Amino acid sequence: MDATALWQRYQQWLYFHEGLGLYLDVSRMRFDDAFIEKLQPKFEKAFADMAELEKGAIANPDEDRMVGHYWLRNPDLAPYPELTQEIVDTIEQIEDFAEKIHTGGIHPPKAPRFTDIISIGIGGSALGPEFVAEALAPDFPPLAIHFIDNADPAGIDRILTQVRNRLASTLVLVISKSGGTPEPRNGMLEVKKAYAGQNLDFTQYAIAITMPGSKLDEQAKSENWLARFPMFDWVGGRTSEMSAVGLVPAALQGIDIQTMLEGAKEMDDATRVPDLKKNPAALLALSWYVAGNGRGEKDMVVLPYKDSLLLFSRYLQQLVMESLGKEKDLEGNIVHQGIAVYGNKGSTDQHAYVQQLRDGVPNFFVTFIEVLEDRKGSSPELEPGITAGDYLSGFLQGTRQALHENQRDSITITIPQVNARTVGALIALYDRAVGYYASLVGINAYHQPGVEAGKKAAATILELQKRVVEVLQNEKAALSVEEIARLAGASDQVEAIYKILRHLHMNQRGVVLEGNLGEPSSLKVSLA
Repeated sequence: MDATALWQRYQQWLYFHEGLGLYLDVSRMRFDDAFIEKLQPKFEKAFADMAELEKGAIANPDEDRMVGHYWLRNPDLAPYPELTQEIVDTIEQIEDFAEKIHTGGIHPPKAPRFTDIISIGIGGSALGPEFVAEALAPDFPPLAIHFIDNADPAGIDRILTQVRNRLASTLVLVISKSGGTPEPRNGMLEVKKAYAGQNLDFTQYAIAITMPGSKLDEQAKSENWLARFPMFDWVGGRTSEMSAVGLVPAALQGIDIQTMLEGAKEMDDATRVPDLKKNPAALLALSWYVAGNGRGEKDMVVLPYKDSLLLFSRYLQQLVMESLGKEKDLEGNIVHQGIAVYGNKGSTDQHAYVQQLRDGVPNFFVTFIEVLEDRKGSSPELEPGITAGDYLSGFLQGTRQALHENQRDSITITIPQVNARTVGALIALYDRAVGYYASLVGINAYHQPGVEAGKKAAATILELQKRVVEVLQNEKAALSVEEIARLAGASDQVEAIYKILRHLHMNQRGVVLEGNLGEPSSLKVSLA
């Protein structure tokens, strides 16, 4: 296609949202009018499916629940008046609480102000808040935030070391929908111990963000924690950033949560339009479908050309891969759907994996995120008429062109600046695109059976560890790994037992391994 034809195609498919100043360019995705016409019935169904979802249809039959994250930014859409009121009340409570923290109306026992936050969560209870903090927190926030988002003891130690001299002025957010998820529970117990080590009453620093009636909620209530905020049954973790999960940490950092909600609402209005060309989320879903033949055959590489959007690809990994990565379709057929997502930022990646994108395996499509504003204020010229921002813009356009010349597909999303409104809009845009794509390929975007399977398998390993230690406690002589497995009634899990023993040995947990560590069958195992 020559330059004139490309320019015409660009104008034909360019989407622009005047209110948000957001552009979406799908002209470098290879589809034609015949393909669009063929997909039209699928899109009509997708629009209808989304309308039913917003009205309160049961979208997750596994858990018999609605999916209503769209109501969070427009409470009037909620199907019941009590839900509308609950959403409105929660936002008011969050804003009131944040203001009291900022002004010292609520303060720690031994300091006039809170200075820091430790946020403990996993998955959607961490990825959204981390992305928004990186994108929107002011350079000198009223409270500095630190995340514990893993079960890694060294990672927990690192955060606790960073705030050890300010622990007496550090709030703790414990974010867990059920209150029983191991990672946030373990993080909470470790942090609680650190507070006790400094003779601080953890309950006067702790905030629970959880479902009413959960284990965590009951604990926070009985121990009289500083505050409790609700998570809703009808909001999944990966779409929870506009709930208390994301709004509490954002508000405490001084981020304008009302503007973020407004940006999301404005995008929701745009992505509700039942017209492909006038609906940016539908255009994204179309592009994903085209790129991977409706089977996820190509990966999504997300390249934001702005440092503050560094974590956007990581946020999208969960949203896209947990929503679309499904073994079965809605009819129960084995389909193995999904789209792999990775990315970092431009132009860093032009010196990393863009070489492969340009010349290597064509198993991907790129999404460029362009930000028109270079910085606040004017930029110095690095050479006559050229600034650093000009270089960054040139790198993006040049990479896009180089990829296109080698038949590599790309999407470009352009926003005027990174602010609460545009970040809210980006979150809402991808929320809806995931829903539309799931409808196009006939899967349920709102359950996650694979995640639950992994949790159950982990619990099985921990139960096996208890049995292994019990066997060693009951036996005086050193045993082989195979003998331990037999006595534990787990002869089919010898490998898992070997790994358990190796881990306990390395961490000086009383397990002694004698023999060649590289030859597990040669080992003799005993307790010290």
